Amino acid sequence: QVQLVESGGGLVQAGGSLRLSCAASGSIISVNAMDWYRQAPGKQRELVAGITSGGRTNYADSVKGRFTISKDGAKNTMYLQMNSLKPEDTAVYYCHAVVLPLGLVSFRDYWGQGTQVTVSS
Repeated sequence: QVQLVESGGGLVQAGGSLRLSCAASGSIISVNAMDWYRQAPGKQRELVAGITSGGRTNYADSVKGRFTISKDGAKNTMYLQMNSLKPEDTAVYYCHAVVLPLGLVSFRDYWGQGTQVTVSS
């Protein structure tokens, strides 16, 4: 059983910062890519940032220069440092990972439960 647990969400004023964490736990052989998605009320879930097992990163244009994704491979933990937050960043942020669990031969997609980020103007 693989679980992704997010933490670090909350309420912050515009211009402030938050740091999200996502820890993958369970019987894991390997973690491939890890990503952050977000979903605002009435909108589709969108990719915010991703990081590969090799450390290559990608960002949505809307967060480039403000958000930084990183990971600790030894801990199977991913982070999202969010600076210069804007009200339009308000959303539920979800962790996603492509994981090879113990006992399986192919990678599978896993999602966290989501953490709310609210940015007040």
